[in-house]
Amino acid sequence: MDSGEGKMGLYVDIEKKLNGFNLKVKFCTKDNILGLLGASGSGKSMILRCIAGLVTPDTGKIVVNEKILFDSKKRINMPIRNRKVGFLFQNYALFPNMTVSQNIGFALDNMDNNKKMKIVSEKISMMNLSGLENRFPSQLSGGQQQRTAIARALAVEPEILLLDEPFSALDSHLRNKMEEQLVNILDNYSGSTVFVSHNRDEIYRICEDIAVINNGSVDVYGDREYIFKTPQTLSTAVLTGCKNISKIKIIDDTTIEALDWGCTLKVAEKIKDVRSYAAIRAHYISFDDKGDLENTFKCCLNHVIESPFTVSVYLDILGDKTYTRTKSLHLEIEKETWNRLKKKNQPWNIKIPPEKILLLVR
Repeated sequence: MDSGEGKMGLYVDIEKKLNGFNLKVKFCTKDNILGLLGASGSGKSMILRCIAGLVTPDTGKIVVNEKILFDSKKRINMPIRNRKVGFLFQNYALFPNMTVSQNIGFALDNMDNNKKMKIVSEKISMMNLSGLENRFPSQLSGGQQQRTAIARALAVEPEILLLDEPFSALDSHLRNKMEEQLVNILDNYSGSTVFVSHNRDEIYRICEDIAVINNGSVDVYGDREYIFKTPQTLSTAVLTGCKNISKIKIIDDTTIEALDWGCTLKVAEKIKDVRSYAAIRAHYISFDDKGDLENTFKCCLNHVIESPFTVSVYLDILGDKTYTRTKSLHLEIEKETWNRLKKKNQPWNIKIPPEKILLLVR
C-alpha cells in the first residue's frame, strides 16, 4: 500500500499507550468513506479522537490534505479549533443549555454574525430542522438530536468528517432512515470521511474501504468486497460475520481436519502457508439429498433459533467417534426451507462447498 503521505486525503501513522493495549495504527484514504470496523474497546474511537486533537498520540504523524495536524518528530500539534474537523460523537454531545441554532453555530463564534447566521440557516434547512431552531436538546427526539449534531459537524466546512457509531442510540426503524439520509449527505461531501462502527452491515453499506481494528492495530485494510469475501485472519472473519470457525489440522495440501466440527474437508486451492483455522459462512452450507458428493456429511439437529423470516439451524456432524466435537455448524436458511426440512427424518445430509471454505491465520 502506498503510504499516501503528502497527498490529498487522510494519512494516519500513530502510536498511543492505553490501558490494556497499545494503539498502533497506520492507514491512508483519499476523498472517500473509510470504515473502521472493530469490537468495542478495540481502539476505533481513540483513533478519531487523535485525528480531532482531543487526544495526543505518543508518537507519529497525522496529515489531512497535505496539512500536518500532528507530527511528533517536528513537534507539531495543531490546536483543535484549527484542524477543520467535523466530529459526530456517539452520544451527539449537544450542549443541553443551548438551542438547536446555538449548538450548530457554536464553533463559528469568531465569524461575522451575518455569515454565521447564514451558515446556521443553511444547515437547519439541509437537515430538515426548520421549526426546531429554538428548542433545547431535551425537547428533541433521538433523530432530531442526531440531525442537529450532523449540522454542527458540517457547519465548520470540515476537510474531514469523523463519525463515531452515529446510529447506535437509535431504534432500528429510525436507524435505517437516518442511514439513508447520512449517505445522501456524504454523497455531496467533497472531503474524507472516517466512519466507526462495530456493525458489519452498516460498514458494508456505507463505506468503500475498510480497516479492521483488532486490539489497537490494523488487522487488514482495503476494499470492502475483498475483505468480506476473503478474510485472512481470525478476527477479520469474526468481525465480518462468519459464524462457523474451527481449529484445523492440515493433512495434505488440499485436505484438512476441522477439529471442532468433527470432519475431514477438501479445500479448493492448495494450502501454501501455515493456517490455523477454517471458516465458512452460515449461508454457504446447503442441504444435499444425494449425500455422495465431496464434503457431504450426515448430521442431526442440535437446536434451532427462529426469526420472523429466517431460521438459524445448528447441526452436529455424525462421523468418526474419535473426534472431539465442541461446536455445532450454524446454517442460515429461509423459513420456508425450514418448514419443509423439519418434516424429513434425520439424519440430514449437508454439503460444505470446498471453494467456500476460508483458511485463516490467528
